[in-house]
Amino acid sequence: MPKANSPTKPRILIVTPEITYLPSGMGNMTQRMSAKAGGLADVSASLVSALFDLGADVHVAMPNYRKMFQGDIFNLHERELRKYHEVLPDSNIHLAEDRIFYYREQVYSNRSDEAMRIALVFQREVINHIVPVVRPDLIHCNDWMTALIPAMARRRGIKSLFTVHNIHTRQVTLAQIEESGIDAAEFWKNLYFSDLPHNYDHARSHVPVDLLTSGIFAAHYINTVSPRFLWEIVEGWHAVVPDSVRAELRHKYYSGCSTGILNAPDVSYDPETDDALVANFGIDDFMAGKAMNKQALQRELKLLEDPNAPIFFWPSRLDPVQKGPELLTNILHTLITDYWDRRLQVVVVANGPHQHWIYQIVHHFELHDRVAVVDFDEGVSRRAYAASDFMLMPSLFEPCGLPQMTSPLYGSLPVVHSTGGLYDTIRPLDVNQSHGNGFRFDHYGAAGFRWAIDQAMEFYALPVEIREREIRRVMIESKEEFSHQEVARRYISIYEEMLARPLVEKESGEMLMPHDQTVSSE
Repeated sequence: MPKANSPTKPRILIVTPEITYLPSGMGNMTQRMSAKAGGLADVSASLVSALFDLGADVHVAMPNYRKMFQGDIFNLHERELRKYHEVLPDSNIHLAEDRIFYYREQVYSNRSDEAMRIALVFQREVINHIVPVVRPDLIHCNDWMTALIPAMARRRGIKSLFTVHNIHTRQVTLAQIEESGIDAAEFWKNLYFSDLPHNYDHARSHVPVDLLTSGIFAAHYINTVSPRFLWEIVEGWHAVVPDSVRAELRHKYYSGCSTGILNAPDVSYDPETDDALVANFGIDDFMAGKAMNKQALQRELKLLEDPNAPIFFWPSRLDPVQKGPELLTNILHTLITDYWDRRLQVVVVANGPHQHWIYQIVHHFELHDRVAVVDFDEGVSRRAYAASDFMLMPSLFEPCGLPQMTSPLYGSLPVVHSTGGLYDTIRPLDVNQSHGNGFRFDHYGAAGFRWAIDQAMEFYALPVEIREREIRRVMIESKEEFSHQEVARRYISIYEEMLARPLVEKESGEMLMPHDQTVSSE
């Protein structure tokens, strides 16, 4: 196998604001580096790990979140700190250094101005210091926080892939960009402006840059985190999508320069090893294991204790703009009433503006032993996956979604709206054909949501041996389908097609290059 610095091996730089872990072989500090806010961290970790295991020349650029990194480096022994400085310059981990990162306790800021400063400083360090050192053949960027980098890359002749995890965008002036230390004059023509600029001076002072749209516009290839969501945007669904984002995604789509790649759940979501559970279980003993976890959760949340009571679990934030909690509040009282004799229970482990209304319904109708509403807690959420029979996710739109892929691993069948990543991952359950993995409704609204829940309750009324057979099948298939190995394989395939080169070669000279898809680049 060629050496890491071999000219025949392309160099990949992954730029990410968050990551769950790094392969231990990349440096002595890798196991201390973890900064996670969402699915991007897991995808970045699995992709880097897969590339590293493959033997590819993969590099990572991320902020130096000293306080968040396990074992704060200020608390390291002096000898270990010296080793830290000795190893990292020769490794493939590149930390963006600035005081703005050092003392943070979370990846993203809730303050708009601070979030923008963090994003600009991170990109300044990547553009000015990391890219010149790494000299990558391809740069992989993620979301608006890294969206200036594809414009720089295109100007310097470097291929770039831009992943759209969320449709949120921000605007910033050229003056602000340059005042942060980025020489945007070098690549300003590759940025996307909110209006047509007459010249550089006019653009700098009067026309803001749209960041997410710039990343899409400048990148050679883009991907969303589900195929269906990309199609929905192109077709004009979802008014919440900014017009500029939709227009540029359409250009990439019709140019053959886009695709959708689903994320996958964190590998720690495994009922056999999850230490948050009261009792671990696998495909051979899940009925008994789920019953034990159900009774324990009922005691913990002060619900009616009944191992035969069907539990519906809501794991997503209670955001009425996207997640559809108003559909739940519209039907909650009648749902509990109609299935009172069957002791249907609802468990909500989530924060958000709609939490107040669920509380109001529970208190007004005295449903405390049938409906539990608690703030998000990682341990309670994991136990609810294990205890529940069904998972509720009626999102109006969903770029990818992870709960609908996580819950089947625990034997909890999803009830979802047919949109985005939910459509891509959940297929209607057909007991007669032993096919499908959940319940979908097509028409967004309380009536459609209630119909899907009724379908789930019909399944729950089937003989136990049929339910056991189908849930076991779904658990087995989900573990195979929703894997980070598959996610990494798809990204690696795009890298190699974009570069028209394999990332590594076998010693015999045979190329390790998948040919299951064709990618063009502008």
